[in-house]
Amino acid sequence: MNSPDVIIVGAGLIGVSIALELRDRGAEVLVLDRGEPGGEASSAAAGMLAASDPETPSLLRPLAAESARMFPEYVRRIEGLSEKSADFRRQGGIEITEHSPIPASYRKLTPEELRKFEPSLETEGLPAFFVEEDSVDPALLTQAALCAAARTRIQVRGHCEVQEMRRQNGRIVVVAASEQLEAKTVIDCRGAWSGAPVRPRKGQALYLRPRRQGALEHVLRAPGVYLVPRSASKIFAGATVEDVGFDKTVQPETISSMHREAARWVPELASAEIISSWAGLRPGTPDNLPLLGPAEAPGVFIATGHFRNGILLAPVTARIIADLVTGKPSPMDISAFSPRRFADAKP
Repeated sequence: MNSPDVIIVGAGLIGVSIALELRDRGAEVLVLDRGEPGGEASSAAAGMLAASDPETPSLLRPLAAESARMFPEYVRRIEGLSEKSADFRRQGGIEITEHSPIPASYRKLTPEELRKFEPSLETEGLPAFFVEEDSVDPALLTQAALCAAARTRIQVRGHCEVQEMRRQNGRIVVVAASEQLEAKTVIDCRGAWSGAPVRPRKGQALYLRPRRQGALEHVLRAPGVYLVPRSASKIFAGATVEDVGFDKTVQPETISSMHREAARWVPELASAEIISSWAGLRPGTPDNLPLLGPAEAPGVFIATGHFRNGILLAPVTARIIADLVTGKPSPMDISAFSPRRFADAKP
């Protein structure tokens, strides 16, 4: 497929979700990735679909809420196409915090309710709140999305880094892995590798395996750590936010510190085995808002810079970009996310 309708550069969950949406609308889509498809931030993430998180910038909250609403159907479709599970869970989460203001959607738990929800949880006297939110295993979801893409005849090429993009005769020429491709439209979904103003924000994380199944049933956000239950009796613990460029070194002292923080709130995790640890690179921007919309070059669109919300925002991003590519207006106001707001940023 040397001349598809659309070339998407970046085969993370955002890029593949856009490809699936465009394929639904009849487009021939080719997805290119500099490394292993789905192997970077998408598979390293926690998978908390925390639309009401107070740390989410206020301008991003309408998109986050809409994407959370879309998520059950989005997962159902990907699981149906791929026949693979994404470990999508709807148990809700618990947040331990003393910060204010508390979002109106948070419900304070009584000590009795907390013991019923999570008998092993310690709060150190801090208030705990129940949050209506879902979670998913990003690694499983990304692999399911890639499988769905293959089954809908979307070609995904890994280890195919783009060296050049230029406009020629009304189309976009893409040079990748010494091959010249062209398309009417190109979408940049390269995440941390998108170039300025996007920059990598490192996050280290680990998997714990408790000795007892059911040690934690709900997502937990607490000072110093967040914990996300997974299938196979694993618990995700994460994650740092570090400005260290493209360094993905896993530091044993950081992993040990997060393990201690996990055990601080769920004491039985002190004896849990660390079964793996890793570092991912989130695509951050100076204002912590994504880049969504047309680039300055005609025919080029950008969908990157999702920082800590890439998994959550995948469904709504796919719909927005697919609408723009097919000549429809965005279904939501995305003026705050215009890539052109950083036109003066220097590489």
